[in-house]
Amino acid sequence: MPTLYVVEPGARLEKEYHRLLVTKEDEVLLRVPLAQVSQVVLVGAIGVTTQALHALLEAEVPILLVRRTGELLGRLLPPTPRNLPLRQAQYRRNEDAAFALALARAIVSGKLRNQRVLARRILRRRPEAERAALADLEAAEAAAPTAPDLAALRGIEGSGARAYFALYRQAFEPTWGFDDRNRRPPRDPINALLGLGYTLLSHALMTALEAVGLDPYLGFFHTEKYGRPALALDLVEEFRAPLVDSLVMGLINRRMLQPDDFETAAASADAAGGVYLRERGLRLFLREFGDRLEREVQVEPGGRALSYRKHFEVQARQLAHVIAGEAPVYLPFAAR
Repeated sequence: MPTLYVVEPGARLEKEYHRLLVTKEDEVLLRVPLAQVSQVVLVGAIGVTTQALHALLEAEVPILLVRRTGELLGRLLPPTPRNLPLRQAQYRRNEDAAFALALARAIVSGKLRNQRVLARRILRRRPEAERAALADLEAAEAAAPTAPDLAALRGIEGSGARAYFALYRQAFEPTWGFDDRNRRPPRDPINALLGLGYTLLSHALMTALEAVGLDPYLGFFHTEKYGRPALALDLVEEFRAPLVDSLVMGLINRRMLQPDDFETAAASADAAGGVYLRERGLRLFLREFGDRLEREVQVEPGGRALSYRKHFEVQARQLAHVIAGEAPVYLPFAAR
């Protein structure tokens, strides 16, 4: 259980010897050895004892506080030393327009390639689907490696994303109401799942980047914006389709999630409203997302099978080598 998700309303995380306990009203809901946990995600109104906090921080296990909508409230991390020379190199590279463009081209090319792989899988499974957008997606993929600047690259990425979602929405029955990509708030169940999955993916990649000493807030494709982990979002791009998008397809099309697993929240002065998972659906999604992170996958060409979580570490480490000048080019994650 590398990531411990606690979602039971009113539950509390405690420590007992070398174990973490999830309790509610003096009943133990779960016991897990601390040594088996690499991250804790507390969803909603969850309590934590001081002893549990101390144990997690001493074990260098990050703690994430997340709203039930998937919005990150904050992260609690131990005071680990930073790799100052690497971060200085990252800041210098960020000012190098040619380096930033080359890296951004690789990231976008990887994203579009992985979207094409999933889009073709959808079209094989649904021969009745409209295929016209595939040519636009392939054209964007072909154009990305030679984009003349970041503005043009972002335009190519946007064109590819529109074509991809025109194909991706055909993976679902029309009754799900998934007509386009929308967020903040999500207006349909599919967008609710995609948004939650992308948020969790961002958290995991932030952890991988921090582990190698990079600053997750200074990106090369995504622009810096206060509070936004731009570099983590850069790496998110190549994992969206093979990890989150395919997971959402499976949960919906295998009927593991049903329409009554979602609820529509009315907008108020404190919340934007939108469609969100009910408790049963949230538990199931978090469990399946956690399982997917530990599933071994093989990359092309001829790479060895690793879990997605290990692939995050591999990509973060490779990015660090490129930034430090120890590797010539960045090779994005390539789904099979």
